[in-house]
Parts: sequence; structure tokens; C-alpha cells
Amino acid sequence: MYTKILVPVDLTHVENLTKAIDTAAELAKIWKCELCYVGVTPETPSPVAHNPKEYGQKLAAFAKEQGESHGVAADSIYYTSTDPAIDVNKTLKKAIQESGADLVVMASHMPNVTDYVWASHGGWIAEHSETSVFIVR
Repeated sequence: MYTKILVPVDLTHVENLTKAIDTAAELAKIWKCELCYVGVTPETPSPVAHNPKEYGQKLAAFAKEQGESHGVAADSIYYTSTDPAIDVNKTLKKAIQESGADLVVMASHMPNVTDYVWASHGGWIAEHSETSVFIVR
């Protein structure tokens, strides 16, 4: 049914992504498809890495670990941004297009009053992408 699942991850808050990561891995097993973890990092030092290259290495190690622990094929792709908080939606849309993913599985938060003013990342991706999006709470 699907061939490649894109899973956006924020390595700063990976502990909050367990349910979405596990869901994506189970779907990958069912459909015998590949996982691709995607991250967006600043061009400057961050709590995760000193530079984008180091971030890419950490994301690749994370993808390898997840693939091995879930028994699925997994790789990673990362993008840099001067301001990831502002650019993340458009960057994820670009990642979907460039990776060839036909499903996105991503974590979301419980809706709150700010969602009436600003769309959540998952909501924005679902609205602006032609790819199917599975949002996990």
C-alpha cells in the first residue's frame, strides 16, 4: 500500500515522539516499506549539535538505531534553516517531495486555543501536502 514513510523528528524532544515513532515502525512492518526520519536543524549550534554536519550524524545514528530496534529499513535526511521554528512546515513539505514519501506519520500535541490562530505543524502538512498524513497524539 505504501512504499516510504516519512517521520519528522525533533531530536531535542525525541522522548515525546515515542508513540508516533512506534506507529510508523509498525506500519512499515505491515507494508514492508522504508522509514525515513527527517529533521530540521539551525545553521548555528543547538542543544542537539554544534553544527549541521554533527546533527546529520546524530539523526543518521537515530535512524539506524530505530531501524534495527524495530526490524525495518530506515534512513534519514536533514535540512538546515536559519530559523527552524518558522521554516519547519515548508521544509517538511520539501522533504516529502524530495524523499518520494507516500505517507507521513508525525506526532502532534493536544489542540488548544492557539490552534485557532496558528495551525499545528501536522495540520499544516495535511492541508498543504498531496501525501497522506497520519497524525498521532
